[in-house]
Amino acid sequence: MSKADTYVERTEKLITPILGRMNFELVDVEYVKEGGTWYLRAYIDKEGGITVNDCEAVAREMNDLLDAEDFIPDSYVFEVSSPGLDRPLKKEKDFVRNLHKEVEIKTYRAIDGSKDFCGTLEAYDDESVTIADEDGQEKKFLRTEIALIRQAVIL
Repeated sequence: MSKADTYVERTEKLITPILGRMNFELVDVEYVKEGGTWYLRAYIDKEGGITVNDCEAVAREMNDLLDAEDFIPDSYVFEVSSPGLDRPLKKEKDFVRNLHKEVEIKTYRAIDGSKDFCGTLEAYDDESVTIADEDGQEKKFLRTEIALIRQAVIL
C-alpha cells in the first residue's frame, strides 16, 4: 500500500463517524500534490447538496483530529468540499445512484473512432459498464478502457 493510500484510509476512518453524526456521505478522499503543495481532500455530500457551512463544520472537527493523530509527516492543506455535479463514478454506491441515468464515458483510446460516449447506465460489474444510446442500442465497455465515467450534466 502506498503512502498516499495509507493516508487516505486513515482519513476515511477518522471522518466517517463525524459524517455519520451529521447525516453526510463520504464520496471520496484524496491525497495529491499540486504545484508543489500536498492536499488532503475530503469530498462529502448529502441529500439536497452540501453547503459551505457543512464543509466548514466537518473541517473544524477533522482539523482537531488530524492534529491529534498527526500521521502525515509532510506539510499539507486539508480541504473539505462538495464533489460537484461532474464528479466521477468510482464506488459501488456511485453506480447504484446513477443506474438508469445519463452518464458520460471518456475512454483512454478511440473506440469506433471516438473517445467520448453518452448514454443511459444500464448495467455494471467489476469488469465492465454497459450504456444504452437514445435508440436503445447497448454498448459495453471494459473498466480498463474507461478513463472517466460521470453523470451527464444536462443543461
